Amino acid sequence: MGILQIAVVIVILVLLVKPLGTYLYHVFSNEGNRTDTWFAPVEKAIYAVTGLKNRQGMTWKTYALSFILTNIVFVAIGYLLLRVQNDLPLNPNGIDNMEETLSFNTVISFMTNTNLQHYSGESGLSYFSQMAVITMMMFTSAATGLCAAIAFIRGITSKGETIGNFFEDFVKAHIRVFFPLAIGVTMVLVALHVPQTLQPTLTVNTLEGGRQQIAIGPVASLESIKHLGTNGGGFSGVNSAHPFENPSGLTNVLEILSMWSLAAALPYTYGLFARNRKQGWVLFSAMMILFLVFLSLIYTAESAGNPLMNKLGIDASQGSMEGKEVRFGIAQTALFTTVTTAATTGSVDNMHDTLTPLGGITPLALMMLNCVFGGKGVGLVNMLMYAILAVFLAGLMVGRTPEFLGKKIEPREMKLIAIAILAHPFIILMPTALALATELGRAAISNPGYHGISQVLYEYTSSAANNGSGFEGLGDNTPFWNISTGVVMLFGRYISMIALLGVAGSLVRKQWVPETIGTFRTDNRLFVGILVGTILIIGALTFLPVIVLGPIAEHVTIR
Repeated sequence: MGILQIAVVIVILVLLVKPLGTYLYHVFSNEGNRTDTWFAPVEKAIYAVTGLKNRQGMTWKTYALSFILTNIVFVAIGYLLLRVQNDLPLNPNGIDNMEETLSFNTVISFMTNTNLQHYSGESGLSYFSQMAVITMMMFTSAATGLCAAIAFIRGITSKGETIGNFFEDFVKAHIRVFFPLAIGVTMVLVALHVPQTLQPTLTVNTLEGGRQQIAIGPVASLESIKHLGTNGGGFSGVNSAHPFENPSGLTNVLEILSMWSLAAALPYTYGLFARNRKQGWVLFSAMMILFLVFLSLIYTAESAGNPLMNKLGIDASQGSMEGKEVRFGIAQTALFTTVTTAATTGSVDNMHDTLTPLGGITPLALMMLNCVFGGKGVGLVNMLMYAILAVFLAGLMVGRTPEFLGKKIEPREMKLIAIAILAHPFIILMPTALALATELGRAAISNPGYHGISQVLYEYTSSAANNGSGFEGLGDNTPFWNISTGVVMLFGRYISMIALLGVAGSLVRKQWVPETIGTFRTDNRLFVGILVGTILIIGALTFLPVIVLGPIAEHVTIR
């Protein structure tokens, strides 16, 4: 039954890829289509108010500068609101102002689409902050990532054109993609008993005669965009494990599809831009192969149970249920965990700290690779980066200048790709080593030994991949962790995005090279295998030693 549940969700996803991918193409192709009837008047009004009547194409540098400056403005506004939330309206529970370093970490986290939470949402934020800061940044950060992906696609597929106008893409991402989808998902979640209210915390009488506070609020609206935008921040501290955020198996599947569908549809959108749908299916196939490999690992490990418990003779027929919700079971828990770290959402319906050691490898590995579907646009861009690298390596083997989509890949592009590839492990492994070497870092570890290494490694991997989930056994609400993870989130978001926009800007200016008999094809099964192999080899060379020090060493020990 568990495998059947997983298979049904994957089939539904595959059926959604083509219609969603086609819709995204129509939104960002800048060609007239039927969506203009509904959305063009709203967009024209926004362009008129903001002075964007003439939306000329931008160079990659202007495009990058535009989204960085836009993000800076939102960060400043968000930080100010968190620091004075006690004096603002819609605070019926009297939540106090957020501390300085925690405010810094929170605004950086949500603006970088990471949504790492070193606070508990129901007790740390007012309703106004939940909506005006958290939900607002969930929309804008997701739109920024999607815009960067579309700009990159234009750069590698167009012939002598620009990569587009950031502000036009930004408006379209909101008006035509995230707003309508978020409204629809919110209404469905409300129908499935997810709260959506501005009433204060409820006080109820318990069966023992005591009184209990039950936090409610505008939960459904936050849930919808947190998954659609692959954000992941929870209204409550326990995120989607909370019965108000995720009350049933049906809402669990809806949230899985919400965070997975757009990311899975983008490769098809890329194929339409490239005028070769096979190109898109090649990327999707490579992503799905890697996804299924790691899903199989976590499902098998959790189903087998904890070896220590098995040795004690405790019934392990249901697998390891520690930290999991009974209403989801192992199958939906394993699928949710794999999707949320593959799509770098960061939402959790279980506590990852309680996964078996081998099961914990799956979320770690997917965030380390950061290209298996990925966050809103980032996964596709990283997968295309690996595709260009694979073509370059294949070209070196045969002594031919590599070409990708009819454009020569030369040293400038490879230098920028090298920066993006090397920056990711650097901002994971260096802070991890620093935290383990200092008392400020070690003091937060709740479980010594190999699992403690995994806790620290997971925190920085999640930050660098802009995922935001945590092992949650780490006492991370301290100035050291707030500042260090904030810096890692910034570097993880913007170094690779800027470098890869530079690649797009370089390729868009190149002349198209006609295909010949010597051209290495990138739209067949052979290239799927080469691409998957390239990703696994680079990932293993980079991260396998630290995986051995953490989860694998822990697994060997408890056996």
